[in-house]
Amino acid sequence: MNKVDTLIQNALVFDGSGAEPVLQDVAIAQGIIVGMGTNLAYTAEHCVNASGLALMPGIIDSHTHFDAQITWDSHVRPSPALGVTTAIIGNCGFTIAPCRPKDRELTMRNLTQVEGMSLQVLQHGIDWDFETFPEYLAMLKKKQCAINVAAYIGHSSVRTWVMGEDANKREATSAEIAEMATVVRDAMAAGAIGFATSTSPAHNGEGGFPMPSRLASDEEMMQLTLAMSSQGRGVYMVTKGGQMPVSFLESLAAASNRPVMVAALLHNSTNPDGVFNDLKAISEANERGHNLKGQVSCCPLSMDFTFASAYPVEGLRNWKPALGLQHDALKTCLASAEFRAKLKEELLQTASFRLFNNEWDKVHVVETFKTENQIYEHQSVATLAMQKGVDPLDFALDLALEEDLQTVFTAMLLNSDTAAVGKLLNHPHSLVSLSDAGAHLTFFNDAGFGLHLLGYWAREMGVMSMTEAVHRLTAQAAEILGLKNRGLLHRGYAADLLLFDPQTVGRGPKKRVFDLPLGAPRLHTDAIGVRGVWVNGHLTADENGMREKIQLSGQLMTEFN
Repeated sequence: MNKVDTLIQNALVFDGSGAEPVLQDVAIAQGIIVGMGTNLAYTAEHCVNASGLALMPGIIDSHTHFDAQITWDSHVRPSPALGVTTAIIGNCGFTIAPCRPKDRELTMRNLTQVEGMSLQVLQHGIDWDFETFPEYLAMLKKKQCAINVAAYIGHSSVRTWVMGEDANKREATSAEIAEMATVVRDAMAAGAIGFATSTSPAHNGEGGFPMPSRLASDEEMMQLTLAMSSQGRGVYMVTKGGQMPVSFLESLAAASNRPVMVAALLHNSTNPDGVFNDLKAISEANERGHNLKGQVSCCPLSMDFTFASAYPVEGLRNWKPALGLQHDALKTCLASAEFRAKLKEELLQTASFRLFNNEWDKVHVVETFKTENQIYEHQSVATLAMQKGVDPLDFALDLALEEDLQTVFTAMLLNSDTAAVGKLLNHPHSLVSLSDAGAHLTFFNDAGFGLHLLGYWAREMGVMSMTEAVHRLTAQAAEILGLKNRGLLHRGYAADLLLFDPQTVGRGPKKRVFDLPLGAPRLHTDAIGVRGVWVNGHLTADENGMREKIQLSGQLMTEFN
């Protein structure tokens, strides 16, 4: 009788392929699935009775921002406890490599603005034991990680490496584009999964300047995409602004013969057809043989924020005068009648895509600073403004100013229409994604998106079968991204596994924890119904969450199909 490391018995196995689940055993040895079937004749060091439970491949999170956190937290909390066994970092091009020592402070300040990260946490936490992208990958490999990781080479970092302080101020010259292309080719040779960028107006950096990639010309985008694909592999990933047509992205896919990943496709209730028009164009591109995929979210996009860092409105054209201002200067700006009048005018206009769309009934006061204002908590700004007979924007800003910008609000921004989101999730060319894990830590936490898809959308809403939900979280993502031996429960594949209770699986309510460097806070959600998470055969999390002592068994992935 053969001996294996782990034998999981009597599990309802969803293998990730889309096939119907089968009751069987799964045997694991040296991080690999070595046997599947009924009544397997193995002895095992660890036997798991999975009766009544379901087993699937570990969740592949294709849209994370762990680039900074992973340098100080090899456990990349909270993702492993939420069933994630593989994460792709560097999305939107907001990376920390390559980075010269003289640009470190600017890079961190940009991340503070665009990704809602604490500057003090970044300054205290980031390990800068690298400059180039290959050196960054070498550091990650040395540090090891609780889950598997693959990294994009990021456009904004490449621009800053080549152009310095001009990166977010002007277009690049042909010589600078050629130098950037060399950096991208070197990164791909070192093991980058692809090239990531952003053209979204919501993505602003230090001082309110656009993130560097937003200044790129179409020619720069084309040349860097061709540099990425020069070795016959790679994924081009973009968070696109409304001004970037899908037709141009199709031209990149056609020229490079590589997949194009388009984010962030979210439903906007005030412009309900916008996201479906993009998906229609993506479908037509695929019909012409060009591989485009749209990243969609299964979570309603809600954010906690204060007007000291008002991410939901920072993409508004008329918010620009407030960007980069600190305390007293910011308060003076927010009190300006002229500033408010222009904002109100813009908010009345329909936009193809923006985070906040004047839906004040979806903005609530969460926490007030002054005792006398506690009566406002858990009420919508729309209701409170109506009671006082004032404009909702004026009420929100006046309350924030009265409390020295410490009032906490929450906004339901996008993806609140259940029927529309269901259509996005089932679209043949969409990829369920957009957790943003590792970023916006005090605004929201969608790292449990996979559990939410399984529990809410599959079990409770019946929008898709559990089989299809598993497929979309695993094999579909692995195929698009070119991940080798991941995303399926088959013999010879990596033993990345999620054991869960299909009757209860889901994500818990958000709460605040204080485990970042310097004791800084972040939002957290607990897993519900998770019984075990294995990464390359090693048990990393169980029903109590992340295990205290684990082997850092994740692999840095640098070779792709």
